[in-house]
Amino acid sequence: MKKTLSLIAAAMLLVGGVAFAEEAMLIDFTQLEKDAVANEEGQQTQNGRTTIDFSVSAGATFTSQQKSLMKTSLALTEWEVKLNSSAKNVASLADSQVVAAPVKGTADVPFAGKEVMGVRVVFPTWNSNANALIVPPFDIPAYEPLSSVDADGNRTKLAEGEDTSAYNVANNPSYEGTLFEGGFGVVKNVGTIKSISVTTMGMNFPHGLYVHLTDNDGIDRRYFMGYLGFDGWKTLTWNNPQYIAEIRNREIRVYPIYPRGTPFVKFSGFEITRDASHIGGDFIGYFKDVKIIYDKALLTSDRDIADEDLWGIITKKETARQAAEMAKFGNKQVNRYLEKAKLATETEFTSSLNPDSDSNAQKNAGQAADAK
Repeated sequence: MKKTLSLIAAAMLLVGGVAFAEEAMLIDFTQLEKDAVANEEGQQTQNGRTTIDFSVSAGATFTSQQKSLMKTSLALTEWEVKLNSSAKNVASLADSQVVAAPVKGTADVPFAGKEVMGVRVVFPTWNSNANALIVPPFDIPAYEPLSSVDADGNRTKLAEGEDTSAYNVANNPSYEGTLFEGGFGVVKNVGTIKSISVTTMGMNFPHGLYVHLTDNDGIDRRYFMGYLGFDGWKTLTWNNPQYIAEIRNREIRVYPIYPRGTPFVKFSGFEITRDASHIGGDFIGYFKDVKIIYDKALLTSDRDIADEDLWGIITKKETARQAAEMAKFGNKQVNRYLEKAKLATETEFTSSLNPDSDSNAQKNAGQAADAK
């Protein structure tokens, strides 16, 4: 199949005189409902579109039944809250969590009746600077190939030439057909980011909100969105103070057309910051989505020679990166599975006494109950 190749947008901008900015949905939490992989009670536990099977990294010591349970996804209940050292204690680690929060059907918002991300963070009650990261259960893969999934979370490669446009749920303009595009955490072909927005419901907390994004070089950057000291739904926006809209004032760089991997950004989490002078204790927040406005890094064109079909350089690079991402993800998830398997399931002790015994303790308890 003939591949689309790339030209740097900067070279084309010299002609246009204006920046070609695009808007894209980076991640939409209302799309992460549980719709696959039922448990023993018949309840769905994972989000089918984002389900990943990490049993490929589990080794040969696990049974087929154990490997069938080694699936996870971006379902909201799978997300984690990571506290910094100033905020860590037994109570905060136990109670800080992410849940799926249903929005009332009568709410005056376009996503009424759907589930958004609900976050609870237990900050210290004493004067202490603290922060919490809300992160996905795994590093979102940027190169995972698009595939279909069945009710049990088993993935199947798409047929050659199959139309993939229906998988672009968020209708992102730079959609290239990988699994986590379309509003599931990855946007491809991103050059300079102009703006970032977060749709969130404030609860009058004075805490700060950051968005963390990771680029194709593996560099994590955080963007300050503002403070959450308001009530109700609101769109918080970060505008790039170094964005130059006038093309004549930009530093133009021209790169070789082939081979270059497509630049991308992926969502790596939220950060909630609590100042020592502000109220501590429980923080509650709700998040609907994260969007970006960006300049395209590359303009696509259909060239006379299919360079990628001939040389295969980009495919080889992306395959290696995908393998590295899956190995890192799989080892982490296997360790979590092992730790979960070791958890104590007992809720109370087995009595060493005969329940029908006429022990003094039981007699005394009966006499006390009769006295009441």
